Amino acid sequence: MVALAGILALQGGFEAHERMLARLGARTRQVRLAADFEGLDGLIIPGGESTTMWKLLHEENLVEPLRAFVASKPVFGTCAGAILLASKVTHPDQEALCAMDYTAVRNAYGRQIDSRVTVLTPEPEFEDRTEPGDLEAVFIRAPILRDLGDGVTVLARYLDDPVLVEQGPYLAAAFHPELTDDPRVHSLFLGKLGHATG
Repeated sequence: MVALAGILALQGGFEAHERMLARLGARTRQVRLAADFEGLDGLIIPGGESTTMWKLLHEENLVEPLRAFVASKPVFGTCAGAILLASKVTHPDQEALCAMDYTAVRNAYGRQIDSRVTVLTPEPEFEDRTEPGDLEAVFIRAPILRDLGDGVTVLARYLDDPVLVEQGPYLAAAFHPELTDDPRVHSLFLGKLGHATG
């Protein structure tokens, strides 16, 4: 059975994730209502503006359905999504899903990295499960991931800071892999869903 991945579609760059997953052969569903979580194998929380995302989640009565889904299924957060998945958010303090054991420091790289494309050399833990090679990374007002717990595995770093991390069924990227032609990060996420793709 082909995996069915949801993409939170209240705000942010959800359509680029949709295109990447379709390229990999996964079925997708945009999530805007509590009923949209039904039957999903996993969920992507895209980049965007984390404060706005929380506002919309509360307005649409999606906070508790989202928390329940995150507690039971694989979830991949990029940029703002990585902020939502954190155990703690600073700069300024903000609500969090507490799914992954790290602190997300919002906008921590400063305005000079509001938008930047760079190349990362992934850690062996990433390359052992995908094809080897450098990873293109698009940073847009990226958070820094700090104070990682023992259960968090670093898959890639930028300027010595973790920017792609994994913890059990969860994956978080401070950058935007959906804005590149490299499908490996999304492929890694789909591998957590327990269904075939393509």
